[in-house]
Amino acid sequence: MSAAHALYPTVQLAATEGASEHRPLIITLFAAFVVATLFITVWAGRQTKSASDFYAGGRQFTGFQNGLAVSGDYMSAASFLGIAGAIALFGYDGFLYSIGFLVAWLVALLLVAEPLRNSGRYTMGDVLAYRMRQRPVRTAAGTSTIVVSIFYLLAQMAGAGVLVSLLLGITSDAGKVLIVALVGILMILYVTIGGMKGTTWVQMVKAVLLIAGTLLITFLILLKFNFNISDLLGTAASNSGKGAAFLEPGLKYGVDNISKLDFISLGIALVLGTAGLPHILIRFYTVPTAKAARKSVNWAIGIIGAFYLMTIVLGFGAAAILKQDDIVASNKAGNTAAPLAALEIGGGSGSTGGAILLAVISAVAFATILAVVAGLTLASSSSFAHDIYANVIRKGQATEKEEVRAARWATVAIGIVSIGLGALARDLNVAGLVALAFAVAASANLPTILYSLFWKRFTTQGALWSIYGGLASSVLLVLFSPVVSSKPSSMFPDVDFAWFPLENPGLISIPLGFLLGWVGSLISKEKADSDKYAELEVKSLTGVGAH
Repeated sequence: MSAAHALYPTVQLAATEGASEHRPLIITLFAAFVVATLFITVWAGRQTKSASDFYAGGRQFTGFQNGLAVSGDYMSAASFLGIAGAIALFGYDGFLYSIGFLVAWLVALLLVAEPLRNSGRYTMGDVLAYRMRQRPVRTAAGTSTIVVSIFYLLAQMAGAGVLVSLLLGITSDAGKVLIVALVGILMILYVTIGGMKGTTWVQMVKAVLLIAGTLLITFLILLKFNFNISDLLGTAASNSGKGAAFLEPGLKYGVDNISKLDFISLGIALVLGTAGLPHILIRFYTVPTAKAARKSVNWAIGIIGAFYLMTIVLGFGAAAILKQDDIVASNKAGNTAAPLAALEIGGGSGSTGGAILLAVISAVAFATILAVVAGLTLASSSSFAHDIYANVIRKGQATEKEEVRAARWATVAIGIVSIGLGALARDLNVAGLVALAFAVAASANLPTILYSLFWKRFTTQGALWSIYGGLASSVLLVLFSPVVSSKPSSMFPDVDFAWFPLENPGLISIPLGFLLGWVGSLISKEKADSDKYAELEVKSLTGVGAH
């Protein structure tokens, strides 16, 4: 979604030369990570005996372990690649993604995490079905979970294509599509073999690697500027060619009334979206008690907060040590700014130090992508198997073995869809793509979750109106927005059917999701079950009777 896209329509991989001499090292590092994580997955898969093991890891993880895994699930390619790229190109306005993602996490914790964990068993649909008609709300919850997960998967697939292409020197579109397909195949293997146990261990390893890699680059960038933040920001502003404006609001948002509205829409989506993301919410079902859930939350806050502080240094550091033209020439949306900064800070193109640092950081980013896509795929396949297959199609008569088999087949189907869509989205900024997923989640899932947990008069009709209305409106507005057509940075730049002017639909679709849930409940002929609500309230707030 970069304005500079129009100036550099051809992708030229600036780091290819520097990486080519050391390509065997790069391929070895990538292969080592893939082999190590596949080994973990196979090991965990052998311990996956029941549906509880597949969906929730047997609820055997400690608070610290789950805190690491939550961090690994949350710190996605959007965080590592997209935010650094957005800051490197747009300065202050790109930095807003860091703030939005961090604040969103706090909202999710305060409003949703513990009550949802106490109220459900494996999925969001469990919570909704507790006090409403089971089959329609489970169908709606499963549909919404799959759509939100696929939107989020687009960002990870796009990031994978860019990253591996950069390292292997692949410039052809066919080569990039092949990379996206390979990531999709790995994702399918992780989930079908390892389930939640395998995915959780991969996310824990990835969180440690990501924090260590980000800390290393942050330290080296600060060292280059003698730990003088003012000097770093001043150099970034000067090197960007935009001067003081680079450190002030308005380069991307605030240029005109439309961009001001787009900024408000983005902010709402980021702050409210996390609380509706299925792959984050299911992480709280993997611990044995509410106390362990709270402990995991405390660990996650510290890890995630530290990481987002470091993304500021990554982004402004990239702007300070790289030319804007080189960033855009490598990737139109700036997604390669962090790996290119690693190459430069390690000694530059052609140096051994630069190539090693580039390989290490890119392997960490690749680890990030694989861990997050596994979590997303697990959330959506679990929701299909548990909510739609077991409780709607089989009406509660499916055995655990049949349910897990359905989840594995759903993983394959979702993987194939994600590969196809990810190939189309490979040139879009991954942070922007994730913001779209946040908007869809906040429009369809969040209103229903909050009403179900905290409003006595909420009914099945209100839940259906809220989920389907929020989902349909957000997806429709995205399809007819500049993200898909009309601009050089769009998914289909050569056609124009964008009648909705904003790049993020949250400003319209999120209030609409809340409104539809409220109106649908008020005009419903069905009376809300106050006894069931009282039971759910006690269960959600105290954890009594929780699984």
